[in-house]
Amino acid sequence: MEGSRRPPAIEIGPERAEAAVIWLHGLGADGHDFVPIVPELRLPASPAVRFIFPHADLRPVTINMGLIMRAWYDIRDLSLDDRGHDPKGIAESAARIRELIDRERARGIAPERIVLAGFSQGGAMALHTGLRYPERLAGIVGLSCYLLFPDRLAEEASQANRGLPVFLGHGTMDPMVPLAAGEQAAARLREAGYAVTFHTYPVPHAVHPQEIADVGAWLSVRLRSGEGGRGASEKENGGSDGI
Repeated sequence: MEGSRRPPAIEIGPERAEAAVIWLHGLGADGHDFVPIVPELRLPASPAVRFIFPHADLRPVTINMGLIMRAWYDIRDLSLDDRGHDPKGIAESAARIRELIDRERARGIAPERIVLAGFSQGGAMALHTGLRYPERLAGIVGLSCYLLFPDRLAEEASQANRGLPVFLGHGTMDPMVPLAAGEQAAARLREAGYAVTFHTYPVPHAVHPQEIADVGAWLSVRLRSGEGGRGASEKENGGSDGI
């Protein structure tokens, strides 16, 4: 695998976009997985937003009996700590995601108008890559995910993205990535000075309709300002009722 190779992706939106959202799928899915949410986000017509839904590489995944599937990195066990993850795969995928950001910049979109988003393993990669990106982004969205290598964040985090707005959403009945993992990610990021919005939803390892609405409202603010929310102060939000 070539670590610097840009992953293939589905694109939704205008050729002459003013902002971009790069959305990373979860383990075993592909870029098609979140395409249907674009209209459900109900973003305003301006700024014009391009969505990029990349496909992770096919690779054997240890926790799934070594079956080959699309994954941003191998997962060796369900501990969700550093020992259960694949540093080489994470580094390779992060390099490829950075190439997607750089491509949007080459197409005329400033980094502060670019959001990295993802679900589950894709959300973990969005956090990992975005917090280390060397130029200011608009924000990061992580759904039903966790923080990779939290003890390395202080050393590796980009100064440009200190205090970056981060939206985290998590299901209260998630059997795959426990709610505690999302809560710990929110707490660690707040301690590090990031502007975290944290919502919970009454679902398992899935996305709730209210969650999509909340992400859409958050994106509308982040992309409209075009300043990466610098100096923003956001409160924790407890959760939402059912559908």
